[in-house]
Amino acid sequence: MNENLLQYWEKVKQYWNRYNRTTKIIFIATVFLLILTAAIISVNLSKTDYSLAYTELQPSDAANIKSYLDTAKIPYHLSADGKSIEVPTSEVANVKLAVESQGLNKNGSLGFEVFSGSSSFGITDNEFKVKYLSAIQGELQQLINANQAISSSKVNISLPEEGPFLQQQAEKATASVVLQIKQGYSLDQPKVDTIYNLVSHSIKNLPIENISISDQNLLSYKFSGEANNTPRDTDINTQFRNDLQKNINSMLGTMFGRDKVSVSVFTTMNFDQKKTKEQLVRAPNQVDQKGIEISLQEANESYQNKGTDTGGVPGTGATDVPGYPGASNSGNSTSEKNSKTVNYEVDRITNDIISTPYVVKDVSINVGIEPPVRDDPNSLTAETKTAIQNALVNIVRTALADNKTTYTDDELQKKVTVFAHSFVRPSDVSATSSSTYLTYGALALAALAIGAFIGFAIRKRKKAAQQLLIDQEMNVASQKAELPTIDIENVTNDNQVRKQLETLARKRPEEFVNLLRTWLVDE
Repeated sequence: MNENLLQYWEKVKQYWNRYNRTTKIIFIATVFLLILTAAIISVNLSKTDYSLAYTELQPSDAANIKSYLDTAKIPYHLSADGKSIEVPTSEVANVKLAVESQGLNKNGSLGFEVFSGSSSFGITDNEFKVKYLSAIQGELQQLINANQAISSSKVNISLPEEGPFLQQQAEKATASVVLQIKQGYSLDQPKVDTIYNLVSHSIKNLPIENISISDQNLLSYKFSGEANNTPRDTDINTQFRNDLQKNINSMLGTMFGRDKVSVSVFTTMNFDQKKTKEQLVRAPNQVDQKGIEISLQEANESYQNKGTDTGGVPGTGATDVPGYPGASNSGNSTSEKNSKTVNYEVDRITNDIISTPYVVKDVSINVGIEPPVRDDPNSLTAETKTAIQNALVNIVRTALADNKTTYTDDELQKKVTVFAHSFVRPSDVSATSSSTYLTYGALALAALAIGAFIGFAIRKRKKAAQQLLIDQEMNVASQKAELPTIDIENVTNDNQVRKQLETLARKRPEEFVNLLRTWLVDE
Protein backbone atom coordinates (compact mmCIF):
# COMPACT_ATOMS: atom_id res chain seq x y z
CA MET A 1 0.00 0.00 0.00
CA ASN A 2 2.82 2.37 0.91
CA GLU A 3 4.68 1.53 -2.30
CA ASN A 4 1.57 2.36 -4.34
CA LEU A 5 1.22 5.65 -2.52
CA LEU A 6 4.87 6.42 -3.12
CA GLN A 7 4.49 5.62 -6.78
CA TYR A 8 1.45 7.87 -7.06
CA TRP A 9 3.29 10.59 -5.17
CA GLU A 10 6.27 10.29 -7.52
CA LYS A 11 3.99 10.51 -10.52
CA VAL A 12 2.31 13.62 -9.07
CA LYS A 13 5.69 15.21 -8.44
CA GLN A 14 6.85 14.41 -11.96
CA TYR A 15 3.60 15.82 -13.36
CA TRP A 16 3.92 18.95 -11.16
CA ASN A 17 7.56 19.55 -12.07
CA ARG A 18 6.72 19.66 -15.77
CA TYR A 19 5.15 23.15 -15.41
CA ASN A 20 6.91 26.42 -14.89
CA ARG A 21 6.56 28.72 -11.88
CA THR A 22 3.87 30.99 -13.41
CA THR A 23 1.58 28.07 -14.22
CA LYS A 24 1.98 26.69 -10.70
CA ILE A 25 1.02 30.07 -9.14
CA ILE A 26 -2.05 30.37 -11.36
CA PHE A 27 -3.15 26.86 -10.50
CA ILE A 28 -2.71 27.42 -6.74
CA ALA A 29 -4.60 30.76 -6.91
CA THR A 30 -7.48 29.12 -8.81
CA VAL A 31 -7.78 26.30 -6.29
CA PHE A 32 -7.68 28.79 -3.40
CA LEU A 33 -10.38 30.95 -5.06
CA LEU A 34 -12.62 27.93 -5.58
CA ILE A 35 -12.22 26.83 -1.97
CA LEU A 36 -12.86 30.37 -0.68
CA THR A 37 -15.99 30.77 -2.83
CA ALA A 38 -17.35 27.43 -1.69
CA ALA A 39 -16.66 28.35 1.94
CA ILE A 40 -18.43 31.73 1.63
CA ILE A 41 -21.46 30.15 -0.03
CA SER A 42 -21.70 27.42 2.56
CA VAL A 43 -21.35 29.88 5.45
CA ASN A 44 -24.05 32.21 4.13
CA LEU A 45 -26.41 29.37 3.36
CA SER A 46 -25.94 27.82 6.77
CA LYS A 47 -26.02 31.11 8.70
CA THR A 48 -29.12 31.73 10.82
CA ASP A 49 -30.68 35.20 10.57
CA TYR A 50 -31.80 36.64 13.91
CA SER A 51 -34.49 39.26 14.40
CA LEU A 52 -35.35 41.34 17.44
CA ALA A 53 -38.33 39.86 19.27
CA TYR A 54 -38.43 41.87 22.52
CA THR A 55 -36.86 45.11 23.69
CA GLU A 56 -36.87 47.07 26.94
CA LEU A 57 -37.78 43.98 28.97
CA GLN A 58 -37.96 44.01 32.71
CA PRO A 59 -35.56 41.57 34.46
CA SER A 60 -38.37 39.27 35.58
CA ASP A 61 -39.91 39.13 32.10
CA ALA A 62 -36.54 38.55 30.46
CA ALA A 63 -35.87 35.67 32.87
CA ASN A 64 -39.26 34.07 32.09
CA ILE A 65 -38.76 34.34 28.32
CA LYS A 66 -35.20 33.02 28.56
CA SER A 67 -36.40 30.02 30.57
CA TYR A 68 -39.06 29.28 27.95
CA LEU A 69 -36.54 29.50 25.08
CA ASP A 70 -34.15 27.17 26.91
CA THR A 71 -36.94 24.66 27.52
CA ALA A 72 -38.15 24.83 23.91
CA LYS A 73 -34.52 24.58 22.68
CA ILE A 74 -34.88 27.68 20.53
CA PRO A 75 -31.58 29.52 19.91
CA TYR A 76 -31.51 33.16 20.98
CA HIS A 77 -29.19 36.10 21.55
CA LEU A 78 -29.50 38.04 24.81
CA SER A 79 -28.19 41.61 24.85
CA ALA A 80 -25.52 42.70 27.29
CA ASP A 81 -28.01 44.69 29.43
CA GLY A 82 -30.49 41.79 29.45
CA LYS A 83 -33.33 43.91 28.05
CA SER A 84 -33.42 42.66 24.44
CA ILE A 85 -33.79 39.16 23.02
CA GLU A 86 -33.20 38.08 19.42
CA VAL A 87 -34.51 34.81 17.99
CA PRO A 88 -34.29 33.26 14.50
CA THR A 89 -36.36 35.21 12.01
CA SER A 90 -38.49 32.18 11.18
CA GLU A 91 -39.38 31.72 14.87
CA VAL A 92 -40.29 35.32 15.82
CA ALA A 93 -44.05 34.92 15.33
CA ASN A 94 -44.18 31.54 17.07
CA VAL A 95 -42.17 32.78 20.04
CA LYS A 96 -44.36 35.86 20.51
CA LEU A 97 -47.55 33.82 20.37
CA ALA A 98 -46.19 31.26 22.81
CA VAL A 99 -44.96 33.93 25.26
CA GLU A 100 -48.28 35.80 25.18
CA SER A 101 -50.33 32.62 25.53
CA GLN A 102 -48.35 31.64 28.63
CA GLY A 103 -48.45 35.15 30.06
CA LEU A 104 -44.68 35.40 30.45
CA ASN A 105 -44.39 39.07 29.47
CA LYS A 106 -45.96 41.05 32.30
CA ASN A 107 -44.03 44.29 31.71
CA GLY A 108 -42.51 43.86 35.14
CA SER A 109 -45.83 43.92 36.97
CA LEU A 110 -48.49 41.44 38.08
CA GLY A 111 -52.19 42.14 37.96
CA PHE A 112 -54.91 39.99 39.41
CA GLU A 113 -52.68 36.97 38.73
CA VAL A 114 -51.41 37.42 42.30
CA PHE A 115 -54.60 35.71 43.49
CA SER A 116 -54.35 32.76 41.09
CA GLY A 117 -51.52 31.05 42.96
CA SER A 118 -52.87 31.37 46.48
CA SER A 119 -56.03 30.49 48.31
CA SER A 120 -58.13 33.09 50.05
CA PHE A 121 -58.50 30.74 53.01
CA GLY A 122 -56.38 31.94 55.88
CA ILE A 123 -55.60 35.40 54.40
CA THR A 124 -56.13 38.28 56.77
CA ASP A 125 -57.99 41.42 55.77
CA ASN A 126 -54.82 43.50 55.76
CA GLU A 127 -52.99 40.96 53.59
CA PHE A 128 -55.92 40.88 51.18
CA LYS A 129 -55.97 44.69 50.96
CA VAL A 130 -52.24 44.78 50.19
CA LYS A 131 -52.58 42.14 47.46
CA TYR A 132 -55.64 43.84 46.00
CA LEU A 133 -53.87 47.20 45.89
CA SER A 134 -50.83 45.59 44.30
CA ALA A 135 -53.03 43.92 41.69
CA ILE A 136 -54.73 47.22 40.82
CA GLN A 137 -51.35 48.91 40.45
CA GLY A 138 -50.10 46.06 38.26
CA GLU A 139 -53.14 46.21 36.00
CA LEU A 140 -52.73 49.96 35.58
CA GLN A 141 -49.04 49.53 34.76
CA GLN A 142 -49.88 46.96 32.07
CA LEU A 143 -52.45 49.31 30.55
CA ILE A 144 -50.05 52.25 30.56
CA ASN A 145 -47.13 50.19 29.20
CA ALA A 146 -49.25 49.25 26.18
CA ASN A 147 -48.45 52.71 24.82
CA GLN A 148 -45.68 52.50 22.23
CA ALA A 149 -43.91 55.57 23.63
CA ILE A 150 -43.67 54.14 27.18
CA SER A 151 -41.13 51.49 28.04
CA SER A 152 -42.19 51.02 31.67
CA SER A 153 -44.16 52.72 34.41
CA LYS A 154 -44.63 52.72 38.16
CA VAL A 155 -48.00 53.37 39.79
CA ASN A 156 -48.36 54.13 43.48
CA ILE A 157 -51.91 54.36 44.88
CA SER A 158 -52.88 55.51 48.34
CA LEU A 159 -56.35 54.50 49.52
CA PRO A 160 -58.04 56.14 52.50
CA GLU A 161 -58.78 54.01 55.50
CA GLU A 162 -62.42 53.08 55.92
CA GLY A 163 -63.91 54.02 59.24
CA PRO A 164 -67.21 54.78 60.92
CA PHE A 165 -66.66 58.52 60.96
CA LEU A 166 -67.92 60.74 58.17
CA GLN A 167 -64.60 62.58 58.01
CA GLN A 168 -62.77 59.38 57.18
CA GLN A 169 -65.36 58.41 54.59
CA ALA A 170 -65.05 61.79 52.91
CA GLU A 171 -61.32 61.36 52.25
CA LYS A 172 -60.28 60.79 48.63
CA ALA A 173 -57.70 58.43 47.18
CA THR A 174 -54.48 59.70 45.61
CA ALA A 175 -52.22 58.26 42.92
CA SER A 176 -48.74 58.97 41.58
CA VAL A 177 -47.54 57.69 38.20
CA VAL A 178 -43.93 57.78 36.96
CA LEU A 179 -43.44 57.03 33.26
CA GLN A 180 -40.29 55.81 31.55
CA ILE A 181 -40.45 57.45 28.11
CA LYS A 182 -38.53 55.76 25.31
CA GLN A 183 -35.74 57.73 23.71
CA GLY A 184 -36.98 59.66 20.69
CA TYR A 185 -40.65 59.52 21.75
CA SER A 186 -42.90 62.08 23.40
CA LEU A 187 -46.43 62.14 24.84
CA ASP A 188 -49.00 64.48 23.33
CA GLN A 189 -51.83 65.95 25.38
CA PRO A 190 -54.55 63.45 24.34
CA LYS A 191 -52.40 60.52 25.51
CA VAL A 192 -51.69 62.25 28.81
CA ASP A 193 -55.41 62.85 29.33
CA THR A 194 -56.08 59.18 28.54
CA ILE A 195 -53.67 58.09 31.28
CA TYR A 196 -55.38 60.46 33.72
CA ASN A 197 -58.78 58.97 32.87
CA LEU A 198 -57.50 55.37 33.12
CA VAL A 199 -56.16 55.94 36.62
CA SER A 200 -59.16 57.97 37.79
CA HIS A 201 -61.73 55.44 36.56
CA SER A 202 -59.86 52.46 37.97
CA ILE A 203 -59.92 53.64 41.59
CA LYS A 204 -62.97 54.53 43.62
CA ASN A 205 -63.13 58.12 44.90
CA LEU A 206 -60.04 59.18 42.93
CA PRO A 207 -60.58 62.59 41.34
CA ILE A 208 -58.29 63.74 38.57
CA GLU A 209 -56.87 66.56 40.69
CA ASN A 210 -55.48 63.93 43.08
CA ILE A 211 -53.41 62.26 40.34
CA SER A 212 -49.81 63.21 39.65
CA ILE A 213 -48.06 62.06 36.44
CA SER A 214 -44.37 62.65 35.68
CA ASP A 215 -41.62 61.04 33.63
CA GLN A 216 -38.11 59.82 34.43
CA ASN A 217 -36.82 63.41 34.18
CA LEU A 218 -39.36 64.53 36.82
CA LEU A 219 -41.25 66.48 34.16
CA SER A 220 -44.86 66.83 35.28
CA TYR A 221 -47.83 66.38 32.92
CA LYS A 222 -51.10 68.25 33.47
CA PHE A 223 -54.66 67.32 32.60
CA SER A 224 -56.16 69.60 29.96
CA GLY A 225 -59.82 68.81 30.56
CA GLU A 226 -62.21 68.85 27.62
CA ALA A 227 -59.97 71.04 25.47
CA ASN A 228 -58.40 67.95 23.99
CA ASN A 229 -61.61 67.27 22.04
CA THR A 230 -60.85 70.14 19.67
CA PRO A 231 -58.56 69.33 16.76
CA ARG A 232 -55.01 70.55 17.00
CA ASP A 233 -53.52 73.01 14.56
CA THR A 234 -50.95 70.51 13.31
CA ASP A 235 -53.67 67.91 12.71
CA ILE A 236 -55.68 70.37 10.62
CA ASN A 237 -52.66 71.34 8.55
CA THR A 238 -51.73 67.67 8.06
CA GLN A 239 -55.27 66.75 7.04
CA PHE A 240 -55.43 69.61 4.53
CA ARG A 241 -52.04 68.69 3.08
CA ASN A 242 -52.97 65.00 2.80
CA ASP A 243 -56.30 65.75 1.12
CA LEU A 244 -54.65 68.10 -1.37
CA GLN A 245 -51.91 65.58 -2.12
CA LYS A 246 -54.48 62.78 -2.52
CA ASN A 247 -56.57 64.82 -4.97
CA ILE A 248 -53.56 65.74 -7.10
CA ASN A 249 -52.30 62.17 -7.05
CA SER A 250 -55.72 60.91 -8.12
CA MET A 251 -55.96 63.43 -10.97
CA LEU A 252 -52.49 62.77 -12.39
CA GLY A 253 -52.63 59.04 -11.67
CA THR A 254 -55.70 58.71 -13.87
CA MET A 255 -53.81 60.25 -16.78
CA PHE A 256 -50.34 58.72 -16.39
CA GLY A 257 -50.83 55.71 -14.11
CA ARG A 258 -50.88 55.28 -10.33
CA ASP A 259 -47.31 54.03 -10.14
CA LYS A 260 -45.90 56.70 -12.47
CA VAL A 261 -46.70 59.81 -10.41
CA SER A 262 -45.18 61.05 -7.15
CA VAL A 263 -46.72 64.11 -5.50
CA SER A 264 -45.26 66.06 -2.58
CA VAL A 265 -47.22 68.94 -1.03
CA PHE A 266 -46.04 71.37 1.65
CA THR A 267 -48.46 73.81 3.29
CA THR A 268 -48.43 76.39 6.06
CA MET A 269 -51.60 77.76 7.66
CA ASN A 270 -52.50 80.77 9.77
CA PHE A 271 -54.36 79.79 12.93
CA ASP A 272 -54.86 83.34 14.32
CA GLN A 273 -58.52 83.80 15.30
CA LYS A 274 -60.04 87.31 14.85
CA LYS A 275 -63.25 88.52 16.47
CA THR A 276 -65.24 91.59 15.29
CA LYS A 277 -68.59 93.08 16.35
CA GLU A 278 -70.97 95.00 14.06
CA GLN A 279 -74.05 97.01 15.14
CA LEU A 280 -76.17 97.85 12.09
CA VAL A 281 -79.36 99.97 11.83
CA ARG A 282 -81.40 99.78 8.62
CA ALA A 283 -84.93 100.38 7.38
CA PRO A 284 -87.10 97.33 6.80
CA ASN A 285 -88.30 98.85 3.50
CA GLN A 286 -85.17 99.07 1.42
CA VAL A 287 -87.00 100.70 -1.53
CA ASP A 288 -88.03 104.03 0.04
CA GLN A 289 -85.81 103.62 3.10
CA LYS A 290 -88.71 103.96 5.57
CA GLY A 291 -89.30 102.16 8.78
CA ILE A 292 -92.48 100.60 10.13
CA GLU A 293 -95.01 103.10 11.62
CA ILE A 294 -95.70 102.06 15.17
CA SER A 295 -97.56 105.24 16.40
CA LEU A 296 -99.18 108.36 14.87
CA GLN A 297 -100.30 111.56 16.71
CA GLU A 298 -102.03 114.56 15.02
CA ALA A 299 -103.16 117.86 16.63
CA ASN A 300 -105.21 120.76 15.01
CA GLU A 301 -105.81 124.17 16.77
CA SER A 302 -107.69 127.28 15.41
CA TYR A 303 -108.03 130.75 16.97
CA GLN A 304 -110.41 133.75 16.16
CA ASN A 305 -110.05 137.36 17.46
CA LYS A 306 -112.64 140.21 17.04
CA GLY A 307 -111.54 143.84 17.28
CA THR A 308 -113.04 146.51 19.89
CA ASP A 309 -114.04 150.20 19.53
CA THR A 310 -112.81 151.35 22.93
CA GLY A 311 -109.50 153.12 22.91
CA GLY A 312 -107.63 156.07 24.30
CA VAL A 313 -104.68 158.21 23.71
CA PRO A 314 -101.66 156.09 22.99
CA GLY A 315 -99.02 156.16 25.67
CA THR A 316 -101.26 157.61 28.43
CA GLY A 317 -102.32 154.48 30.23
CA ALA A 318 -101.00 153.35 33.58
CA THR A 319 -99.05 150.53 32.02
CA ASP A 320 -98.30 152.12 28.67
CA VAL A 321 -95.00 153.40 27.55
CA PRO A 322 -95.20 157.08 26.90
CA GLY A 323 -94.96 157.95 23.18
CA TYR A 324 -95.31 154.20 22.05
CA PRO A 325 -98.00 153.75 19.37
CA GLY A 326 -100.95 151.70 20.42
CA ALA A 327 -102.40 148.63 18.60
CA SER A 328 -105.16 148.99 16.18
CA ASN A 329 -108.25 147.10 17.30
CA SER A 330 -110.35 148.08 14.49
CA GLY A 331 -110.49 144.49 12.71
CA ASN A 332 -111.02 140.67 13.25
CA SER A 333 -108.17 138.00 13.10
CA THR A 334 -108.02 134.11 12.86
CA SER A 335 -105.10 131.62 13.32
CA GLU A 336 -104.61 127.78 13.02
CA LYS A 337 -101.99 125.36 14.42
CA ASN A 338 -101.50 121.76 13.05
CA SER A 339 -98.96 119.16 14.37
CA LYS A 340 -98.27 115.47 13.38
CA THR A 341 -95.94 113.04 15.14
CA VAL A 342 -95.06 109.63 13.58
CA ASN A 343 -92.87 107.01 15.32
CA TYR A 344 -90.99 104.55 13.00
CA GLU A 345 -89.34 101.26 13.99
CA VAL A 346 -86.09 100.22 12.24
CA ASP A 347 -84.03 96.99 12.19
CA ARG A 348 -81.19 96.92 14.66
CA ILE A 349 -78.66 94.14 13.84
CA THR A 350 -75.71 93.11 16.02
CA ASN A 351 -73.17 90.77 14.36
CA ASP A 352 -70.40 89.01 16.30
CA ILE A 353 -68.00 87.89 13.55
CA ILE A 354 -65.30 85.33 14.30
CA SER A 355 -62.93 84.98 11.37
CA THR A 356 -61.91 81.44 10.58
CA PRO A 357 -58.38 80.75 11.91
CA TYR A 358 -57.61 78.16 9.23
CA VAL A 359 -56.25 80.26 6.40
CA VAL A 360 -53.67 78.83 4.02
CA LYS A 361 -50.58 81.03 4.06
CA ASP A 362 -48.44 79.23 1.51
CA VAL A 363 -48.52 76.12 -0.70
CA SER A 364 -45.70 74.35 -2.52
CA ILE A 365 -46.33 71.41 -4.89
CA ASN A 366 -43.64 69.16 -6.37
CA VAL A 367 -44.65 66.49 -8.88
CA GLY A 368 -42.45 63.81 -10.38
CA ILE A 369 -43.74 62.00 -13.47
CA GLU A 370 -42.18 59.01 -15.13
CA PRO A 371 -41.67 59.72 -18.85
CA PRO A 372 -43.21 57.41 -21.49
CA VAL A 373 -39.71 56.13 -22.26
CA ARG A 374 -38.46 55.23 -18.81
CA ASP A 375 -34.78 56.05 -19.33
CA ASP A 376 -35.39 59.10 -21.55
CA PRO A 377 -36.58 62.18 -19.59
CA ASN A 378 -36.95 64.11 -22.86
CA SER A 379 -39.81 61.80 -23.89
CA LEU A 380 -42.05 63.80 -21.52
CA THR A 381 -42.88 66.69 -23.84
CA ALA A 382 -42.79 70.35 -22.85
CA GLU A 383 -46.48 70.74 -23.77
CA THR A 384 -47.44 68.06 -21.24
CA LYS A 385 -45.32 69.69 -18.53
CA THR A 386 -46.89 73.08 -19.26
CA ALA A 387 -50.43 71.67 -19.06
CA ILE A 388 -49.69 70.00 -15.73
CA GLN A 389 -48.01 73.17 -14.46
CA ASN A 390 -51.03 75.32 -15.33
CA ALA A 391 -53.44 72.88 -13.67
CA LEU A 392 -51.39 72.84 -10.46
CA VAL A 393 -51.07 76.65 -10.51
CA ASN A 394 -54.88 76.93 -10.58
CA ILE A 395 -55.05 74.62 -7.55
CA VAL A 396 -52.53 76.79 -5.70
CA ARG A 397 -54.45 79.95 -6.65
CA THR A 398 -57.69 78.46 -5.31
CA ALA A 399 -56.02 77.30 -2.07
CA LEU A 400 -54.63 80.79 -1.47
CA ALA A 401 -57.92 82.56 -2.30
CA ASP A 402 -58.68 83.39 1.34
CA ASN A 403 -55.19 84.74 1.84
CA LYS A 404 -55.21 88.52 1.59
CA THR A 405 -51.90 88.50 -0.25
CA THR A 406 -52.07 89.06 -4.00
CA TYR A 407 -49.73 86.84 -6.02
CA THR A 408 -48.61 87.38 -9.58
CA ASP A 409 -48.56 84.61 -12.16
CA ASP A 410 -44.77 84.35 -11.91
CA GLU A 411 -44.94 83.94 -8.13
CA LEU A 412 -47.57 81.21 -8.47
CA GLN A 413 -45.46 79.45 -11.11
CA LYS A 414 -42.53 79.29 -8.68
CA LYS A 415 -44.71 77.43 -6.16
CA VAL A 416 -45.17 74.48 -8.56
CA THR A 417 -42.42 72.17 -9.86
CA VAL A 418 -42.94 69.41 -12.44
CA PHE A 419 -40.04 67.16 -13.41
CA ALA A 420 -39.47 63.85 -15.18
CA HIS A 421 -37.97 61.01 -13.19
CA SER A 422 -37.74 57.22 -13.47
CA PHE A 423 -39.23 55.43 -10.46
CA VAL A 424 -37.99 52.27 -8.79
CA ARG A 425 -40.46 49.42 -9.19
CA PRO A 426 -41.00 46.68 -6.61
CA SER A 427 -39.81 44.24 -9.25
CA ASP A 428 -36.56 46.18 -9.44
CA VAL A 429 -36.17 45.95 -5.69
CA SER A 430 -36.87 42.22 -5.75
CA ALA A 431 -34.44 41.82 -8.62
CA THR A 432 -31.83 43.69 -6.62
CA SER A 433 -32.43 41.49 -3.58
CA SER A 434 -32.39 38.34 -5.69
CA SER A 435 -29.16 39.47 -7.31
CA THR A 436 -27.66 39.53 -3.84
CA TYR A 437 -28.43 35.84 -3.45
CA LEU A 438 -27.06 35.12 -6.90
CA THR A 439 -23.80 36.95 -6.24
CA TYR A 440 -22.16 33.91 -4.74
CA GLY A 441 -23.38 31.75 -7.61
CA ALA A 442 -21.89 34.22 -10.05
CA LEU A 443 -18.61 34.14 -8.15
CA ALA A 444 -18.63 30.35 -8.28
CA LEU A 445 -19.32 30.35 -12.02
CA ALA A 446 -16.58 32.91 -12.52
CA ALA A 447 -14.17 30.75 -10.52
CA LEU A 448 -15.14 27.70 -12.53
CA ALA A 449 -14.68 29.63 -15.76
CA ILE A 450 -11.23 30.76 -14.63
CA GLY A 451 -10.37 27.20 -13.63
CA ALA A 452 -11.53 25.88 -17.00
CA PHE A 453 -9.49 28.52 -18.79
CA ILE A 454 -6.41 27.70 -16.74
CA GLY A 455 -6.95 23.97 -17.32
CA PHE A 456 -7.26 24.57 -21.05
CA ALA A 457 -4.08 26.65 -20.97
CA ILE A 458 -2.25 23.95 -19.00
CA ARG A 459 -3.45 21.28 -21.41
CA LYS A 460 -2.41 23.35 -24.37
CA ARG A 461 0.97 23.99 -22.80
CA LYS A 462 1.33 20.25 -22.11
CA LYS A 463 0.59 19.41 -25.72
CA ALA A 464 3.09 22.02 -26.85
CA ALA A 465 5.73 20.54 -24.53
CA GLN A 466 5.05 17.05 -25.86
CA GLN A 467 5.28 18.29 -29.43
CA LEU A 468 8.54 20.05 -28.60
CA LEU A 469 9.91 16.83 -27.11
CA ILE A 470 8.97 14.88 -30.23
CA ASP A 471 10.62 17.50 -32.40
CA GLN A 472 13.77 17.33 -30.28
CA GLU A 473 13.87 13.53 -30.57
CA MET A 474 13.49 13.76 -34.31
CA ASN A 475 16.33 16.29 -34.46
CA VAL A 476 18.52 14.01 -32.33
CA ALA A 477 17.78 11.06 -34.61
CA SER A 478 18.70 13.07 -37.65
CA GLN A 479 21.88 14.28 -35.98
CA LYS A 480 22.78 10.67 -35.07
CA ALA A 481 22.51 9.67 -38.70
CA GLU A 482 24.97 12.38 -39.66
CA LEU A 483 27.63 11.53 -37.03
CA PRO A 484 30.69 9.67 -38.38
CA THR A 485 31.40 6.22 -36.99
CA ILE A 486 34.66 5.30 -35.29
CA ASP A 487 37.06 3.49 -37.59
CA ILE A 488 39.05 1.45 -35.10
CA GLU A 489 40.81 -0.62 -37.76
CA ASN A 490 42.53 2.41 -39.24
CA VAL A 491 43.60 3.73 -35.82
CA THR A 492 46.96 2.37 -34.65
CA ASN A 493 47.28 4.25 -31.39
CA ASP A 494 45.28 2.91 -28.43
CA ASN A 495 45.18 6.36 -26.80
CA GLN A 496 43.37 7.79 -29.79
CA VAL A 497 40.81 4.98 -29.62
CA ARG A 498 40.25 5.57 -25.94
CA LYS A 499 39.89 9.31 -26.43
CA GLN A 500 37.35 8.89 -29.20
CA LEU A 501 35.37 6.45 -27.06
CA GLU A 502 35.39 8.83 -24.07
CA THR A 503 34.33 11.74 -26.25
CA LEU A 504 31.53 9.66 -27.75
CA ALA A 505 30.38 8.44 -24.30
CA ARG A 506 30.41 12.01 -22.94
CA LYS A 507 28.70 13.75 -25.83
CA ARG A 508 26.56 10.96 -27.24
CA PRO A 509 25.79 8.49 -24.48
CA GLU A 510 22.96 6.82 -26.39
CA GLU A 511 25.13 6.38 -29.46
CA PHE A 512 27.94 4.96 -27.26
CA VAL A 513 25.50 2.43 -25.83
CA ASN A 514 24.36 1.42 -29.30
CA LEU A 515 27.99 1.04 -30.34
CA LEU A 516 28.72 -1.28 -27.46
CA ARG A 517 25.63 -3.33 -28.25
CA THR A 518 26.82 -3.63 -31.85
CA TRP A 519 30.23 -4.85 -30.73
CA LEU A 520 28.67 -7.40 -28.40
CA VAL A 521 26.44 -8.69 -31.15
CA ASP A 522 29.35 -8.95 -33.57
CA GLU A 523 31.37 -10.93 -31.07
